[in-house]
Amino acid sequence: MIEVTNVDHLGIRVTNETGSIAFYEQLGFKVERRADGDTVTILRNSHGIELNLVYNGVDSTGGKNILMDVPEKHTGYTHVALNVGSISKALYALREQNIAISQGPVSFGRSDAASVFIRDPDRNVIELRGNIAPGEQIEGLERYDPDA
Repeated sequence: MIEVTNVDHLGIRVTNETGSIAFYEQLGFKVERRADGDTVTILRNSHGIELNLVYNGVDSTGGKNILMDVPEKHTGYTHVALNVGSISKALYALREQNIAISQGPVSFGRSDAASVFIRDPDRNVIELRGNIAPGEQIEGLERYDPDA
């Protein structure tokens, strides 16, 4: 058995380095460095989460995410889920920064957490997931419980 202890980093293929960096900076990531001799820019946030933007992508699907936006279902990673300190604060920041929410807020199962889904400039899906404080009301929150 191989013991996996956590995620080291996430690689995201993008078509436009500048636009992608600007988007991920709105989520708190900063450019750490550019790889020598490769089309990779490494970003990191204050909590040490690392993203590698691989900026050699070609849009051959007319602006659609082939894993999420087409009728045929292809294999691959569909999204990344990032924990946030407060779902309410995340919702406020998304509105302030004019970042569109593609789904949510939604609570899955019987959890005390809620998620919102957003898309980066290349339509890659990002789930922002955070706890709901006791008694806190989240405007527009849908509860999805597949066992109900």
